[in-house]
Amino acid sequence: MKLSFRFISAVALLFMLLVATGMGPVTAKARMCETSSQLFSGPCLSTTNCANICQNEGFPDGDCKGFRLRCICNRPC
Repeated sequence: MKLSFRFISAVALLFMLLVATGMGPVTAKARMCETSSQLFSGPCLSTTNCANICQNEGFPDGDCKGFRLRCICNRPC
């Protein structure tokens, strides 16, 4: 039984389509740069308070991090 060129081409095309559909668009997350807050004093117990102070310092977000509970301000690099 001899396979025709058309059949082999169709199988190859189907295979490439199946492989290509599994590889969707890849979105990259922006890297975040972190720095400790200059205005926050004491242990960071409220993430909301930390975020508000970081916004006053010009950063879009802030979070309580680390063993010493420091307020860390975040922004995209």
